[in-house]
Amino acid sequence: MLLDIAFPLRLPRASQQGAVVLARDGTPLRAFADPDGIWRYPVAMEDVSPLYRQALLAYEDRWFWRHPGINPVAMLRAGGQWLRNRRVVSGGSTLTMQVARILHPPARGRSRTPWAKLAQVFRALQLEVHLSKRQILEIYLNHAPFGGTIEGVEAASWAYLGKPASRLSHAEAALLAVLPQSPSRLRPDREPERARAARDKVLARMAALHVWTPAVVADARVEPVVARSLQPPLHAALLAQRLREANPRSARVLSTIDIELQRTLEERVAAYFSSLPERTSAALLVVDNATLEARAYVGSVEFGDRQRLGHVDMVKAWRSPGSTLKPFLYGLALDDGLIHSESLLIDAPQAFGDYRPGNFDMAFNGPVGAAEALRLSLNVPAVDLLDRVGPSRFSARLAHAGIVLKWPRGAAPNLSMILGGTGARLEDLVGAYAALNRDGIAGRVRYVPSAPRVERRLLSPGAAWIIRDVLEANPRPGSVADTFDMRGRARVAWKTGTSYGFRDAWALGSTRRHSVGVWVGRPDGTPLPGQYGAVTALPLLLEVIDSLPAQRGDGATRPPPRNVEQITVCWPLGLPPDELAPGLCQKKRDAWTLDGSVPPTFAERDARLWSPGVERFEVDSRTGKRLSGDCRAPHERTPAQVARWPALASPWLATEARIASRLPPLAADCSDDGRDAVEELRIEGLDDNATLARPPGSTQPLRLSLRAIGSDAPVRWLLDGRLMAESRGNASFMQTFTETGPHTLTALADSGAWTRVRFTLLEVPGRAAVGP
Repeated sequence: MLLDIAFPLRLPRASQQGAVVLARDGTPLRAFADPDGIWRYPVAMEDVSPLYRQALLAYEDRWFWRHPGINPVAMLRAGGQWLRNRRVVSGGSTLTMQVARILHPPARGRSRTPWAKLAQVFRALQLEVHLSKRQILEIYLNHAPFGGTIEGVEAASWAYLGKPASRLSHAEAALLAVLPQSPSRLRPDREPERARAARDKVLARMAALHVWTPAVVADARVEPVVARSLQPPLHAALLAQRLREANPRSARVLSTIDIELQRTLEERVAAYFSSLPERTSAALLVVDNATLEARAYVGSVEFGDRQRLGHVDMVKAWRSPGSTLKPFLYGLALDDGLIHSESLLIDAPQAFGDYRPGNFDMAFNGPVGAAEALRLSLNVPAVDLLDRVGPSRFSARLAHAGIVLKWPRGAAPNLSMILGGTGARLEDLVGAYAALNRDGIAGRVRYVPSAPRVERRLLSPGAAWIIRDVLEANPRPGSVADTFDMRGRARVAWKTGTSYGFRDAWALGSTRRHSVGVWVGRPDGTPLPGQYGAVTALPLLLEVIDSLPAQRGDGATRPPPRNVEQITVCWPLGLPPDELAPGLCQKKRDAWTLDGSVPPTFAERDARLWSPGVERFEVDSRTGKRLSGDCRAPHERTPAQVARWPALASPWLATEARIASRLPPLAADCSDDGRDAVEELRIEGLDDNATLARPPGSTQPLRLSLRAIGSDAPVRWLLDGRLMAESRGNASFMQTFTETGPHTLTALADSGAWTRVRFTLLEVPGRAAVGP
């Protein structure tokens, strides 16, 4: 007892242990060495193959379960052999004594001295007093040396054999049982013949002791010694590091990762992005919608790559989300009753205070349905919609559902957020996109099975169904309708995004069973010109989704909820057809509505332009001319009405649509009713149907001085539908034209007034410059 107090045992402590993060099936993802640099995968006795335990105890210590820590008979036999042969013939150490040597290693060069053996005997007795046999055996299983920096049978099994210790064959169990006797000399990756001879010695002992049958041993002898070079596992490295930091006292952390899917996607990501410019990284996250558990997690293209900043985990990094928040804005507008799926929105140059957004390609589409605006990711309709929903309210709704946005210091939610003017994380976005296939319920992604389920409502089930249907109808790039059989493929609600300056490329998608997110960019925030979501991130997203496990019915269309109904609406009013006024229905669309709400087309912000949508007036029943309240001659009056398109849509309307919305001319004897007071623009500096060319011999591009006459409001100039310049009132500006061929130049004022001219720019060969 005095010796026990004076020389206490040094038992392994959790703080001194390494750790291993495991896939959901127990496969190691990444091992973390202990403070001494030792790789060890903690394992319980039941998790080790019974074959290994049989081989270990039969070869090393048959009486382990019976002796008190030392085996006097074995020690006397070993001593007698040493006296007769002057060398060690067989050892007398028990397994408990070996554990004592592991915990209290003797000084170098003194391991075989009598005093060292006496110390081992004392420590063995001490271990038997303090610990159970099971505890002693588990110390051996976890701390026995297996060569290099590998300790413990589980680590050795994975390192050499690529499998857990629970699935060892007879030959493998015999090999690992003998390896700790001389781990450096018998390493199977370096000395396979020596390792084989030692293994066969164990197999012979198993047969001699009748532990294994001769037939089993004969089969085991045939099995070759095949070992991998020692290398610790390194899959989902950044997630493993994250889980290790979150569980610093846990020796084993079980994750939700599917190891086969993880390996496949790591290889695919590395190959897919190998040709991208230097310092480019990427992130990929695959989540099971039912459980919100992550199945694959790629935080960077290549972990540890300094050029690509491979140590930065981009799954949890704050980046500009580009247009990836738009589906949730449209869903919230559906829930608010502001729109239905075919509400008429205007994609035209507009100003929202001092904010003037443009589209990604600087082109505009004029009148467009809400579903098409979302699929095309048009910016102006989204900003218009956010202005009506309210940026602060939208931000609060996202935060409630788990999408916490990051703002610059002192900044508040504003209209630019819907185009990426904020910060978001890939893992939050994937958890939100899962709501499209979870009846509108978003959730926090779970990385360990024990993580709590944190779920919040983002959209109503009906709004989530409509948005999913809209995004699923978006054709895959390069696909042609009715060309390939798509019935076997999972239906994907996908959306891309690109942040300002090509700094972030996104693609997010959700199927019935999985949600996937891809981010591509440079972790240091520098631009990546020419790389945007649709060409950089989307192809990988679709490849990943097509490679995920599929089940029957994944490609089937699901019926809408009871409160979602498809009806016919009419443009420009956005309302159902009126049988009593068929002339108001200029274009029919099939729309999804929610809770029976059929909201009309938004009125323009300037009420003077288009406030009611329907112009009601009286006409002369004989001439059809419009009548005002004050006409000199008597008229037979008849009520009439026309549906007016929003003024900003006019440049994109067909001639028939403009005529159908035009008021009849006022009768000559009637006083002005103010309804014709519309500004008329005229372009000065370029005639309609003009043909232009730069002077012969000139190397300079054609430059023209242009101005719009007829309005004091700001004027946007569009060349072939793309924003070219801006001016105000009658101010002139110089514009350069370089592309030859036919063109259309449109001037559109904020007041709704507009005009256009068509011209052709010819290519005239220039004379070669003559040098001095």
